[in-house]
Amino acid sequence: MSKQISSGRRRLLQGVLALIPIGAFAQSPGKRVEESEPQAQGLGYKRDASKADKAKFKNFRPGETCAGCRFYKGAAGEAWGPCEIFGNRLVNANGWCSAWMKKT
Repeated sequence: MSKQISSGRRRLLQGVLALIPIGAFAQSPGKRVEESEPQAQGLGYKRDASKADKAKFKNFRPGETCAGCRFYKGAAGEAWGPCEIFGNRLVNANGWCSAWMKKT
């Protein structure tokens, strides 16, 4: 009996999985992160790193940009790319936020 139940569950699971679009499992970059969003404001995100609030975010160093951050997953030379900190939404390669960590 347990083999029948196990087999039945397997078929049910396969049927359910067949109904879920493959794209539901993929992490695709969404819209661009806006500086006005609460998370962006909390992290001091600016699309232009030169406009980062240096008084508030003392860890900022000139030359740090999203393109050089370990969380940025955009291709080299691209103006915008996905950022892991913002759920793979798009950030400007020339931007900056306080979560910045040097790429290794």
